[in-house]
Amino acid sequence: MSAAKSRGMAGFMASGLGVALFSSAVFGLSGSFAKSLLETGWTPGSAVAVRLSGAALVLAVPAVVALRGRWHQLKENWLTILLFGLIGVAGCQLFYFNAVERLSVGVALLLEYLAPTMIVLWLWVATRRRPRALTSIGTLLSLGGLVLVLDLTGAVKVDFIGVLWGMAAAVCLVIYFFITAKQNDSLPPIVLAGGGLLAGAIVMWAVGAIGVLPMAFSTADTHLGPWNAPWWVAVAGLVILATVLAYVTGIMAARSLGSKVASFVSLTEVLFAVIWAWLLLSELPSTIQLLGGALIILGVVLVRVDELRAERLPVPGQAEPCAELDHANDVEPVPSARTAPSER
Repeated sequence: MSAAKSRGMAGFMASGLGVALFSSAVFGLSGSFAKSLLETGWTPGSAVAVRLSGAALVLAVPAVVALRGRWHQLKENWLTILLFGLIGVAGCQLFYFNAVERLSVGVALLLEYLAPTMIVLWLWVATRRRPRALTSIGTLLSLGGLVLVLDLTGAVKVDFIGVLWGMAAAVCLVIYFFITAKQNDSLPPIVLAGGGLLAGAIVMWAVGAIGVLPMAFSTADTHLGPWNAPWWVAVAGLVILATVLAYVTGIMAARSLGSKVASFVSLTEVLFAVIWAWLLLSELPSTIQLLGGALIILGVVLVRVDELRAERLPVPGQAEPCAELDHANDVEPVPSARTAPSER
């Protein structure tokens, strides 16, 4: 029986779905590890700078191997790498960690996951074309979920500065999606990840050195669940588990399942983040906030289901479905999540 179970587990992991779930699980650890450091005196800027630097160092060797001497790829794609590093990596992480400093990990991540809804609203305004019915329903559900997550009538008031940080992280994620939505076969994903992490780290240390971004560190023990752990345990977990391992397995999952399916599975990151925050920080959103989170996730799922349906619809005058074009009265497809490693 144990051999059969082992084969079944191996098959599950080989299918790509297990790898995708593992990637979401380790991505979800970032908020808990970061908050344990922030509670000892670290600043969001210092936590992000150390995280990016450590991950960039670990990924440097495999990134160089992936290039195989084709250094011209860096020259041809320097702007993409720079924007990915500044916005998708440094900016999004900094804003998210600032939100985590003031809000629970689950609420901060749910605010960030409003990015697909923001994309729909932006495309609606920019193109002046009303979204399809399913997309509209998903958008309304996400906005309704946001109201519940904020829990305006609850006994515990939500820190609205933290909410603004969370929304800023969502805006960065919107820009990140547009940057990575264009297919680029000339640049290996691990090179984009490593280059983006390095660019983000350099910028973080630079703005910290000139005093624009507060940088503070502490060697005090961190509190993770029932344990008091040295500060370097939280740093190692943030770098190795929640960044390097999460990025690598995310790339593996996207290649095995495709970016569309992998993006759906990545929604479980919110669930894992809430569970980790509960186990490691004794944080748990209220019932009304959990309900709001469920509505946000359901809304995002509906938007992406509608995107998949649109790509299968035939275009007039063509016999085969066309993914690049949409109905004349519809909004253009929303960029899919995690076509490259996520910023979290």
